[in-house]
Amino acid sequence: MRHGGKPACRSNFEPRLVVRASRAAAQRNVGRTFPSLIHRRLRLTLGYRGTRYAGWATQSPSRTRGRPTVQATLEAALASAVGHPVRVTAAGRTDAGVHADAQVVSFETSSRIASDGLRRVVQRRLPEDVWIVDAADAAADFDARRSALRRWYRYAICRDSSPPAVWQGRCLVDARPLSLDAMRTAARSLLGRHDFASFVTRPTVTRSTERSVLAADWLEVSPALLLFEICADAYLKKMVRGIVGSLLWVGDGHWTPEEFATALARADRRAAGPNAPAAGLSLVRIEY
Repeated sequence: MRHGGKPACRSNFEPRLVVRASRAAAQRNVGRTFPSLIHRRLRLTLGYRGTRYAGWATQSPSRTRGRPTVQATLEAALASAVGHPVRVTAAGRTDAGVHADAQVVSFETSSRIASDGLRRVVQRRLPEDVWIVDAADAAADFDARRSALRRWYRYAICRDSSPPAVWQGRCLVDARPLSLDAMRTAARSLLGRHDFASFVTRPTVTRSTERSVLAADWLEVSPALLLFEICADAYLKKMVRGIVGSLLWVGDGHWTPEEFATALARADRRAAGPNAPAAGLSLVRIEY
């Protein structure tokens, strides 16, 4: 029979031809490999105000008591931008309430969005208290944490009862008379490689508490503003806050600089002063 002037049976042979062609193509491809999804490694530098966050690292809601973490907030924004889950690695794991001006993170993505375009897209998905300073493609072996050589922290103390707007929420308000000279003398004992167990919160017995401090000093920016800056290869949990709290004991006369040095040498948390509040601490620079 004919339909529309053409043999009706012709279409019955077309599927067989397709199957034969598919089998032939499959046989030709035996033993060949095909490229998988192309992965890029990117590096982001970001800042954040840590006031409302339960720290950098993602944690269970039962531990954060409903507060967000910076890592989870950033990863959600990145996943929305690139269309797949993202896991980031950070140079420093800041504690609850601690800020950052130049945190560095690395991650992999199969997205082809240019780094600067990705920065703009992700920024639109972040809250106002988290922002991206820079975005760039990185070498395949770059790791924000393992590749870091030195990390700088800064602790700010406002000696006025009303901090300037730029320091609101980012400093410790402390109007007590403090001896800057005594605190600077004590800070010099931090330089070099030491066991910093006296300043760590909840040390673990399986990990070393030795760290190398390359710089540590107090700066009087103005009569109303003191800054403590410290640079080390790595830090222990709440180490900088423990150091600052103990240095403030020197500043107000509770300790001498020599007593601070003795507390450091004892490598025992019970020998040192209290942790300074988180509000004054910021991660300010990572060196590679």
